[in-house]
Parts: sequence; C-alpha cells; structure tokens
Amino acid sequence: MAYLCGKTEYSMFEIGKYNTLKVVKDLDFGLYLDGGEGVEILLPARYVPRNTKPGDEVEVFIYHDNEGRVIATTARPLAIAGEFSFMEVRSVNQTGAFLNWGIMKELLVPFREQKAPMQEGRRYLVYVHVDHVTGRIVASARIDKYLDNVMPAYVHGQEVSLLVADETDMGYKVIINNLHWGLVYRSETFRSIEKGERLKGYIKSVREDEKIDVSLTPPGYRKVKGVTASILESLKAHGGFLPVHDKSDPGEIYALFGCSKKAFKQAVGALYKDGVITIEASGIRLTAR
Repeated sequence: MAYLCGKTEYSMFEIGKYNTLKVVKDLDFGLYLDGGEGVEILLPARYVPRNTKPGDEVEVFIYHDNEGRVIATTARPLAIAGEFSFMEVRSVNQTGAFLNWGIMKELLVPFREQKAPMQEGRRYLVYVHVDHVTGRIVASARIDKYLDNVMPAYVHGQEVSLLVADETDMGYKVIINNLHWGLVYRSETFRSIEKGERLKGYIKSVREDEKIDVSLTPPGYRKVKGVTASILESLKAHGGFLPVHDKSDPGEIYALFGCSKKAFKQAVGALYKDGVITIEASGIRLTAR
C-alpha cells in the first residue's frame, strides 16, 4: 500500500495522528480496531480503556512499532505529525538520534535531519512528520524548512497557540499554530518564560516583511473585560480588598491577574468609573452594595 500524507490508499486511519476507530475483536492480549478495507490494528491490552468492548469506538494514536507493524496506543506522544516539540535524546547510533517521544517507541531523527550532531541527554526542538518514502514517522531538527511556507492570514487580535522556541535580545521566538515564526517582545512579558513552554497568544501585527508580532494578552476591550473579571474575582476571594495600585510592581500585577500593568490600570479605571470599586492609597476596595 502506498502512503499519502500518512494515510494509506485503502485505509480509514492516518499514521502519526489521533484516530477514532471501532473495536472489532477482544482478545487476551488486546483489542483489534477496524482500520478499513479489512485492515485490523492492534491496541495492546496495557492501553485498553476499562470496560471497552467490541462495537465501541476509541481514540488512539497510530504509529509503527519497532518491527514495522502498524499499532495503536491510547498514550499521548509529546507531538503528533505536523507539530513541533522539545524532546530529549535517549541514544545515538549509526542510524541517527532517538528521542524520548512520550510513548514506548523512540522517535528517530536521521543524521540528514540534524543541524548539528545530536548528543545524548540534550533536548532539541524538532518537527514531527511522516516520511513520504517509507511512511514511517520521523523527526527533523531543521525547523526553518517547515515554517513560513504559507502566507500568514492572521488578523489583529486573533487568538493563536504558541510554542516558545528560543530567547533573543528582543524577546522570545515563538512558533505560531505550527505554521509560522513569531516574536513576543521582552518588554511585554511580565514573568519568566521557558523554552518549550506552550502559551496562548494574540496577533499584534503582520508586518510588510511578513514577520509576525505576538502578544500574550488580548488587545483592547476584550483584554480589559477579562482583567476586570479577574480583579473582581480576586477581590471577593480576599475579603473585598487588595493591596495593589498604580505604583505596584508589574511582576506582582502579572502574578495576580496575568496581565500587564497598563491593562491593570485600564481595568481599575473602568471598575472605578462604574462605581464597583474605590481606590485607596494602599490598594483597591469593593464598594458596599
């Protein structure tokens, strides 16, 4: 059978992705799942959810085991085909580097897909994909060739998923939606951010050179509305008073409300204008209603 983007010509499942398949057989060593056109895929007993029986559907990750057989698991790998992740090298041999993938099978990075020789015990950012020749799932550390290959079609304020890839003098390089490079400016972060961290972000701008600026807080009204809700919730949880004000440290404000000092001041202003709080020299207080 030929492999087309991870899916076989005659099958209803996709290699390297999560698939929801029907149970067709229940044996001592596991379940067999219907892969379509007479293909049955083993889900070993250790991964079978309790009380699962023939006729039920189960979500599984499909991959090849060390003998090259198609197999299923309910374990969750660190990344599926089409995603990026930081992974640790478990071993290196004449074939390439083998990564801790979060499941029993290790993930191969062939030598040709390494920017520099990988070393055992170190973590690397890799892209997971299905090799179009072998149909096997492999990884590549040559990140740039998998990013910025499609025109960015984002709009201002759009919510996106981010993976922190690296730290620079300007801020943090992030991967947006597994598709594009982006930048979060250091001046707009209010806590330490680690490589490999996954965050929610918002598009600030797509520049003429197609470089993308990203913020960790939503723009405009949505941001203020979200912060006001956080402030009110925190006030209620602390007896109606919080010792924070416009002179408070930005880090303290971020730790409490997950926002910038500017957003905090805007939200406090809105709450004060609506008569919900009073502003005192030492903090803010809920009004008695």
